[in-house]
Amino acid sequence: MKPIVQISLDLTNIDEALETAEMAIRAGVDWLEAGTPLILAEGLHGVRKLREAFPGVPLVADLKTMDGGYLEAEMMAKAGATHVVVMARAHEETIKCVVQAGKDFGVKVMGDNMVFPDMVEGAKFLEDLGCDYVIHHIGYDERRGIAASGRRMPSPLDQLQEVVGAVNIPVQAVGGLSLEQAIKCPQYGAPLVVLGAPLTIDADSFKTASGDLESSLKMICEAIHSQETVLPTKP
Repeated sequence: MKPIVQISLDLTNIDEALETAEMAIRAGVDWLEAGTPLILAEGLHGVRKLREAFPGVPLVADLKTMDGGYLEAEMMAKAGATHVVVMARAHEETIKCVVQAGKDFGVKVMGDNMVFPDMVEGAKFLEDLGCDYVIHHIGYDERRGIAASGRRMPSPLDQLQEVVGAVNIPVQAVGGLSLEQAIKCPQYGAPLVVLGAPLTIDADSFKTASGDLESSLKMICEAIHSQETVLPTKP
């Protein structure tokens, strides 16, 4: 699978999200994500607005579904989402319901293994239940809390190659990655690269003389798209 660049619109205002998305698409981003903060703030209306503005662009609704899986997936599909997110920590019946809704309404299902006791097993569990993608995810509060206690902050890169090697569906790594680390995800076998927005592009190698954010983002997209996804050898 060729690398894909997804921008997570973790904003709380639809007008700002639309403006950021427009800039991102011009710069070469492939997928848009209605981030959880945007869905909480704007709900289905925000997803509809993104779909209206970008009719041909894949649109991920980061619901982090834990229950009511079929209805949530159906609602987001009808609002224009092409991908929905369900959590591995949900009951398996919820995951099955989201997968069924995905089939019924033509949307893909991304399973998120955040806080699963064994993240590799969590990824396999999601694949076994029919998810189309795995999101290998270390949560915001988890990272910050562990770091605040004086321990090393965990990273999705710690087990990313193990997760990729354990499943046969595409993997995405999320959670505290630096820009440089995110760009390198295809080298770990994870072709779906997520960039967060609001964007803070502070890597020296991607700064432009004018400080133009769109130009910097274009350079980042080109760096990701120029790679090949390096899959580990299966045992």
